Amino acid sequence: MNQAGRSHSLRTFFTLLPYLWPSRRHDLQARVIVALLSLVLAKAANVYVPLVLGDAVDQLGNLDQQQGLWLGIPLAVILAYGAFKLSSLVLNQLRDALFARVAQNAVRTLALRVFRHLHALSVRFHLSRKTGALNRFIDRGTNSIQFLLSFVAFNIAPTLIEVLLVGGILWALFGFVYTAVTIVTIAVYVWLTFVITAWRTRIRRQMNDADNDISTRTVDSLLNFETVRYFNNEAHEVNRLDSALADYEKAAVRTRESLSLLNVAQAAVITVGVTLMLVLAALDIRDGDMTVGDFVVVNTYLMQLAIPLNMLGTVYREIRQAMVDMENLFSLMDESTDVADAADAHPLKHNGGAIEFRNVDFNYETERRILHNVSFTVDPGTTTAIVGPTGAGKSTISRLLLRFYDPQAGQVLIDGQDIRSITQHSLRRAIGVVPQDTVLFNDTLYYNIAYGDPQADRDRILAAARAAHLHDFIENLPAGYETLVGERGLKLSGGEKQRVAIARALLRNPEIFFFDEATSSLDSATENEIQNNLARISQGRTSLVIAHRLSTVVNADQILVLEDGQITEQGTHPQLLTQNGLYAQLWRQQKKEELEKSSASD
Repeated sequence: MNQAGRSHSLRTFFTLLPYLWPSRRHDLQARVIVALLSLVLAKAANVYVPLVLGDAVDQLGNLDQQQGLWLGIPLAVILAYGAFKLSSLVLNQLRDALFARVAQNAVRTLALRVFRHLHALSVRFHLSRKTGALNRFIDRGTNSIQFLLSFVAFNIAPTLIEVLLVGGILWALFGFVYTAVTIVTIAVYVWLTFVITAWRTRIRRQMNDADNDISTRTVDSLLNFETVRYFNNEAHEVNRLDSALADYEKAAVRTRESLSLLNVAQAAVITVGVTLMLVLAALDIRDGDMTVGDFVVVNTYLMQLAIPLNMLGTVYREIRQAMVDMENLFSLMDESTDVADAADAHPLKHNGGAIEFRNVDFNYETERRILHNVSFTVDPGTTTAIVGPTGAGKSTISRLLLRFYDPQAGQVLIDGQDIRSITQHSLRRAIGVVPQDTVLFNDTLYYNIAYGDPQADRDRILAAARAAHLHDFIENLPAGYETLVGERGLKLSGGEKQRVAIARALLRNPEIFFFDEATSSLDSATENEIQNNLARISQGRTSLVIAHRLSTVVNADQILVLEDGQITEQGTHPQLLTQNGLYAQLWRQQKKEELEKSSASD
């Protein structure tokens, strides 16, 4: 293993150690203590078993000389043998049962920690990573936690201690040669295991990469199945997946072949060591230096060592594979967010909901400018609309207002407070957003509306649905509010999804409303109704509206025209028509399209 690999493995190991001793859970600490005590007693019983068995064999071989005592002493020794064997088994099972809660608590704690950290990362991180691969990192990493905690604490160290104890006993009873053979056998076994496993780990990494590819391509394809059908690309998607499956097949076969090689090599080392020890014992019996009972002791110790040694090889392989999975998981924890609360950040102090963009510059990439020197003010309780061609930077303004990104220059202020100086939680709590692309959870309609305020009671949730003209539609569904909306809300039409988004924004009862093409998927009649409702509900509150259809913002207190990342016009609807600029041009174009559509329908 190279230096970097050792460094990562040690980091992973030491990261896991605190989970062995949950500092705030006294009940779990008690379980760890009792589990360790069970481990010590089980190993003591296991080491004593061969000695009792050897004594029983010798006494059984001398039954003729002991006549009257044969029912007493051999029977007691045999019963002791059974008691030690049973005690070892029971204590090991007790150890595992007690530690199960500790391990599962560690899985839960770390999974929540990773999940919380991922939600704290910036939008830029999530847009640059594939959700399928992230999901696999988390699944494989958390599944490895229990294995690593259990086997590191209760298998590796105890096995090494048992090997040392057996070596000492063999040396004391039968001489150094037996201990030397044992040590050499174990050393060769461990060296061989490490060398082959290091090679297998590289193959495992390739298999994990291929597995990530499969998951990512499958998730992307199924989430966008409508697009696949639009372009008749089912065969193309199957071929893409088949390519990833072929890579995984190749890596998986190599993994299995390397495992077979390792198993054969390990078995050969153990077999040679056992055979050599038995030959030595047979020669000593011939020379009168050992009894048959001693032969049984040597053989039993070797067989007992063979089992943990074989497990040690298996555990080492699994640990190396689990380390790879855990490294991926911990790499997510190493990710830092581009947007973080300042050390002295304070909650937003509400004072009407005034919004100000002051000389804001922003670009997603260095060579691609989105906003340049954008300045505007939205007075408390007024409605400001932002219009302009596609790609002008309208939606970017919402991302900056919600602080998904920070501008490269300039300031965004709410009620005179730079949003970089306030907590993100309080900022977003003050803003109700209706996005252009509404994404719903694969749950019920009730859950998706209630998402605006999970603490709201049923009356408030139903009132929000009525305000969004959604209640009657839901009541006519067989399952009503318990209707499942499907993955990303695919069981609903675009207009129905948008009304759900409006309902949950209304339920939030925010100080500021942000509507990003909030009625773009609605028919004209429903659009007019909801526009009137939105105007009524947002009355007296600050509203920022991004609009494509200019007819929806003619009553706005202020209209900003955004073109190529700059505000080129500003004013009310009549004022902008009088200026005869881009806004007037867009207005005439849309009126012409509406007239043509109306004529075509007649």
